[in-house]
Amino acid sequence: MVGIFGEYFHMMNNVSLRLLRIAARLWFAVTCLGQAVFAYYILMHYGRSAALGQLETWNAVNPHFYVHGDVRGNIIFGLHVAFAAIITILGPLQLVDALRARAPRFHRVSGRIYIVSAILISAAGLYLTWVRGAVGGPVMAVAITMNGLIILGCAILTIRNAMQRKFAAHQQWAVHLFLAMSGVWFFRVFFMLWMFIFRAPVGFDPGTFTGPFLTGLSVFVYILPQGIAAVYFHIRRNGSSLQRALFSGFLVLMALGMGLGSVAATLGMWLPRL
Repeated sequence: MVGIFGEYFHMMNNVSLRLLRIAARLWFAVTCLGQAVFAYYILMHYGRSAALGQLETWNAVNPHFYVHGDVRGNIIFGLHVAFAAIITILGPLQLVDALRARAPRFHRVSGRIYIVSAILISAAGLYLTWVRGAVGGPVMAVAITMNGLIILGCAILTIRNAMQRKFAAHQQWAVHLFLAMSGVWFFRVFFMLWMFIFRAPVGFDPGTFTGPFLTGLSVFVYILPQGIAAVYFHIRRNGSSLQRALFSGFLVLMALGMGLGSVAATLGMWLPRL
C-alpha cells in the first residue's frame, strides 16, 4: 500500500511539474511575441523619424519626449529608445535554453550587450524622469525610479553569479532582470487590457494621467513581477502538486491577459502611429 501511494505521489509530482513547465512556456511565448511587435514599433516609429530628422513626431506619444533646444535631453532620450529596442530584442533570447546550449558564445556576447544596455537605459530613464518629468506626477516618478533600481540590482546579481559560475542562480536572476526590463511593456499591455475591458478611463484622470488604477498598475508591473518570479522558483523546487497546479493556472491566465492586452496595444496604440 505504501508503495502504491508513493508511486501515486511521484506521478502527481511529475504531472504538476510538466504542467508548470507548459504554463511557463506559454507565458514566455506570449511575452516574446508581444515584445517582438513592441520592438518593431520602437524601430519604425522612433528610429525612422530620427533617421528622417522628424524628431517632433516623438511628441505624438508624450510631449516630454522631444524638447526644442534641449540637445542633451533629446540625445539621452534617443539613446534611451535605442537601448529599449536592443533589450526588447535581446531579452527573450537570453532565456531560451536551446540557444544558450547550442550557441554559448552568442549567449555570452549578447548577454553582455544586454546587461550594459540595461544599466544605461536605467540611468537614462532616471534622468528623463527627474529632469524632464514623468507623466503621472510624483507617484509615477517614484514607481519608475524603483523599477530602475530593481533593474540595476538584478543586473549586478546576474553578472556576479555568472562570474562565480553559479549558473542556476545566474539564470534565476536573469529572469528577474528580464521581468524588470519588461516593466514598460507590461505597463502598456495591461493598461490597454484595462481600456479594452472598460472602454473608458475608469480609475484615472486621462488629463493628468493620475489615479488609483495607475498607482496600482505601477506596482503591479514594476514591483510585483519580482515576487511572482520568486514564488515560481520556490514552487518549482519545493512546491506541492496542488501549489504547482494553481500557479500553472495563474500563469495561463496571465498569458491570456497579456495576449489580449498585446492585441489591444498593437491595434489601439502602436499600429496607428506607424
